[in-house]
Amino acid sequence: MDGFALLSQHACFGGWQQFWQHASRETGTSMRFGLYRPPGPVRGLLVYLAGLTCTEETFAIKAGAQRRAAELGLAVLSPDTSPRGTDIAGQAEAWDFGVGAGFYLDATQAPWATNWRMESYLMRELLPAVQAELQGVPGVPGLPVGLMGHSMGGHGALTLALRHPGRFASVSALAPICAPARCPWGRKAFAGYLGPDESTWAAHDASALMASQAQAPYPRGIRIDQGLADQFLAEQLHPEAFEVACAAVGQPLTLVRHADADHGYYFIASVIDAHLAHHAQALG
Repeated sequence: MDGFALLSQHACFGGWQQFWQHASRETGTSMRFGLYRPPGPVRGLLVYLAGLTCTEETFAIKAGAQRRAAELGLAVLSPDTSPRGTDIAGQAEAWDFGVGAGFYLDATQAPWATNWRMESYLMRELLPAVQAELQGVPGVPGLPVGLMGHSMGGHGALTLALRHPGRFASVSALAPICAPARCPWGRKAFAGYLGPDESTWAAHDASALMASQAQAPYPRGIRIDQGLADQFLAEQLHPEAFEVACAAVGQPLTLVRHADADHGYYFIASVIDAHLAHHAQALG
């Protein structure tokens, strides 16, 4: 990939877990991402969006996805969760806003609007470059792509899938923030990145976006796994709001509730094979 520097790679289940760095035109910063390349032909690309405080390494190290990805022929792309290294005052003062908390949107408010452009970074820059690299034809994105994420990244997966119809063949989420306009994490991020006009927030709220659909956007179904022992479930996540919105537009939804599971990566590692299978079926 021209302009991309390979920082490290590690043999893993016959393939390679790689970590890359490049100068982003969208964020104006240096950005890092992880990429698992399976052995043999690549059948599809799965993008994983991580949650608050995470980096490009978190999923690769903790989720245990490479074994099943290798068997299914899936490449797995794990971007960082925000720009880093800017001179914005207070960017790292809170764990749920700023660094590590990009919310996968393009900020419109100063001082964030210049660099905090995670939606454009993913959709217009990183994803096309990685698709072209894996397909082997520079500049021609062709591989089918699935999208999944956890917590803030689950919010990102659901909203980007709905905001970019036809771009993704499959979508799933783990303990996602389903109605960010109604929860403290989301309201803090939206007020800071998008401004006080709450009428603009619905365009980045998965439940509101789903409710606005004329028909089911993913007829093959969306999968969500949610732990009932998740400490953030009641206040922050609101999967029931997304469930209601899906039912209203006829969107097939598999919402699996796990009695003893919490919000962390032990839970993710326990259900990751089911998510990879969900995406592999859609990706062919």
